[in-house]
Amino acid sequence: MGPLTLPPAGLVYVDANVLIYSVERIEPYRSLLEPMWEQAQGGSLTAVSSAVIAAEVLVKPIREGNSEIEAQYREVFASNAFRLLDASYALFEDAARLRAETGLKTPDALHVATAFSVGCALFVSNDTDFHRVEGLPIVVLDDLIEP
Repeated sequence: MGPLTLPPAGLVYVDANVLIYSVERIEPYRSLLEPMWEQAQGGSLTAVSSAVIAAEVLVKPIREGNSEIEAQYREVFASNAFRLLDASYALFEDAARLRAETGLKTPDALHVATAFSVGCALFVSNDTDFHRVEGLPIVVLDDLIEP
């Protein structure tokens, strides 16, 4: 398994699956992501995501009545190491363009449009659909795991 290469500073975009792996401690991804969260806690980088991530990650714990996991997500949302970004109308238009160009699903296009809008140094996901996006450094976690 190769390490997740992180920028020395700046914004790192976190996709929903990345947050799920981290909060719900899903291996081997949690271990790969630990250095990112340590750097974010230390202040050398900031983990960011569109507020749409809440609608993605909170569904399962709410549905299952798992208030402990739900609270852990809310703690991440409120932490200094993580920043939720609101979406404007212009961002939705950018997402529509990205959908038209790449075929990404709406939430994924919103994530990418948000990452572009704030100049993220890296986009971390485990969704290979993001390989279709040009102009944004993207890491797909499964690409770091040896077969």
